[in-house]
Amino acid sequence: MRVHPHQRALAGATATLLAALVARAADPPGTPRANQALDVCSQARATRHAEEKNRLAARGLVLAEQAVAEDERDPKAHFAIFCNLGTEMKQRGVSIRSLVDVRRLRREIDRTIELAPEWPDALVGKGSFLIELPGMLGGDPREGERLLREALRIDPDFLTARVTLAHALADRGARDEARDEANRAAALAARKGDREAADDLHALLALLAAR
Repeated sequence: MRVHPHQRALAGATATLLAALVARAADPPGTPRANQALDVCSQARATRHAEEKNRLAARGLVLAEQAVAEDERDPKAHFAIFCNLGTEMKQRGVSIRSLVDVRRLRREIDRTIELAPEWPDALVGKGSFLIELPGMLGGDPREGERLLREALRIDPDFLTARVTLAHALADRGARDEARDEANRAAALAARKGDREAADDLHALLALLAAR
């Protein structure tokens, strides 16, 4: 079966989003059920077993929907839907439900930011989503970059935002900006001891140097 562009985009956006799920002091508190749903989403990302990933994402989605039902104004509950549904879609592959689910992802991340406009994780989630999503489905790379920069204004040490921005700049051909951002991100990754991010950034810098 041919993989549609929006499905590939969703996989990339979901991976970036899930990498951002590290609690920081600036995070909204969230209800216990919303936090549980996000914890389950993190577990789903961590496992390499497809069946377990599917099971966890489905459970996390149920918990997130319950959290929204209990408190519609909890931004973490909406973000947990975005996270778990995105993980589930990545595993499921293309189906007749895909377009409907993409629209739902957009609604949930928009509601998250409406409720918590200064939450860096949510800004990175939406920014990544807009960068990866095709234009015909509402993608907007420039707006996505703006959201990533806004997340970095709030939290300059947000490594996921810096890595994502470096790749976004490289993808649109802004090599000098991409190189500068990748170097800043690489220094931050070294300071944080994140070898996986450091390796990714070194590969990006090598690619930029070769162009």
